[in-house]
Amino acid sequence: MASRDTPRACPYPVGVSDDRATWGIEPVPDRLRVLGLLDNGLLWGNLGVSLLVIVAGAALVPALSLPDALVAIVVGGLIGQVMLSAAAAIGAHARVPAMVLMRAPLGRRGSSLPTAVNVVQTLGWTVFELLVIATAAAALSDRLFGFRAQWLWTLIFGAVALGFGLVGPIGVVRTFIRRVTVWAIPLALAYLTWWALHGSHLAALWHRPGTGHLSIWQGADIVVGITVSWIPLAADYTRFSRDGRSALAGSFVGYLLPNVALLALGTVIVLSRNIFDAASLPTAVVAGSAAAVLALLALTVGETDDAFANAYSAAVSLQNLAPGVPLRLLVTLTTALGTIGALTINLASYQTFLLLLGSVFVPLFAVLLADWLLAGFAYSREDVFDGPAWRPGSIAAWVAGFALYQWLYPTGPHWWVDLVGKLNPPSWGIGATVPSFACAFTLAPCRRRRRRRTPYDPGSRTRSAIIAAPTREEENGQWHHRSTASSEAFSAASAAAVADRWATSPECSFPPWPAWSQAAGCRRSSANSSRTASQAPPARGSARARIRA
Repeated sequence: MASRDTPRACPYPVGVSDDRATWGIEPVPDRLRVLGLLDNGLLWGNLGVSLLVIVAGAALVPALSLPDALVAIVVGGLIGQVMLSAAAAIGAHARVPAMVLMRAPLGRRGSSLPTAVNVVQTLGWTVFELLVIATAAAALSDRLFGFRAQWLWTLIFGAVALGFGLVGPIGVVRTFIRRVTVWAIPLALAYLTWWALHGSHLAALWHRPGTGHLSIWQGADIVVGITVSWIPLAADYTRFSRDGRSALAGSFVGYLLPNVALLALGTVIVLSRNIFDAASLPTAVVAGSAAAVLALLALTVGETDDAFANAYSAAVSLQNLAPGVPLRLLVTLTTALGTIGALTINLASYQTFLLLLGSVFVPLFAVLLADWLLAGFAYSREDVFDGPAWRPGSIAAWVAGFALYQWLYPTGPHWWVDLVGKLNPPSWGIGATVPSFACAFTLAPCRRRRRRRTPYDPGSRTRSAIIAAPTREEENGQWHHRSTASSEAFSAASAAAVADRWATSPECSFPPWPAWSQAAGCRRSSANSSRTASQAPPARGSARARIRA
């Protein structure tokens, strides 16, 4: 039996390079699906650790009291994490990047709409991440060497992020996260927690009332905005996962725990030390002991992969619009733009930025989930690459969810908030995430074109994968794929018929299903794939007749 790293034959042609660092928009082959549960957990855990997440507590307090803020963090964290992990699992099953995946519900050209939005948000996050990294590095160099040179640190860490982007997600997880940050980040967070709680008078903070500018549900919307900003990036990395379960569980545990912990820690830091922006946090931390310097250094190094993740996903998203452009060139372009932005703008509060992201991506995910469920819990290659150019119904559902979110909780530029304000938005304080999701999910088209087949997954043992396993028919000198499944009960005779064709196909390896191999009597040697008279495929129509019987 072939080892895990041995390439397996795919049931559809893949016309791109097999380089794991520059894999494009085509479905990822089995030999590159190497990220297991531990790898996914480490990746998402590291992405969840950010100084930006810590200072996001300034958007919750003092508007909310500390107990109310913690409730909002837990509720918003769970809601956002369920969405993120579901998107990660869908990406692992489909094996294509996130914006390419949006071709299925929105259409081939319709996917360009969220792609444009995602490129803007990922470039914005790249700028934010490089700014906070360079600010922390400048604070460290000022403490240790007497100079800041923030522009120099911006260039250095921009180059590091570019190097990570050229290596690719698999290389970053296996060489950087596993060997460096998995040890440094927990120790740094332990010290930061002690620094935040030491002398903070937690009992007094607990009983301090909030100013009442936010409700708990509105605070949860802010937390959801932090998490759902990763939804349009999730499949860019989970497409390299071994299976959907690893992506689902790894992303859920890996991202939820540090995200909730750092947000809670941020609320305490804001209330006890009056730190309201990411630029002030590194300076306050480095003012402590030598241990504080080491902790900030570890956090600064660990933050670099967040900048890489955003720049890399911006490049992958652009490739959905321009598939012929090499990924390495796009990664270089997006990282350069992020570095230039970090050199030219100032770090400011990004509460409005987070809420605006939530209003866009919450209903977008609702449309994706509804379409994926209607497609039978799986997307075929035809669903993604051969669908219609536009799906107006799904696009309308997305726009409706966005409009409802903005009406319930107007956010964005001042001119936009003033415009929405003319519609008399309610002051119910119920939050906008759940209503927006429910609206888009409900309005997603209920009628979908009949599904032709399920994507072939050699590692899957589910009944749906067996029923829809592709058969091959030679027609006009080319191999075509066609589903042999019917909605009738699946019988042993149909399994034998389908397996008989797989056993005699010289191009594809036989799927690792022992029951199939016994039913079909397949004992083909991998060294000899030539057909014999006894191995000749059944006459045209015979397999179909047996299945119908």
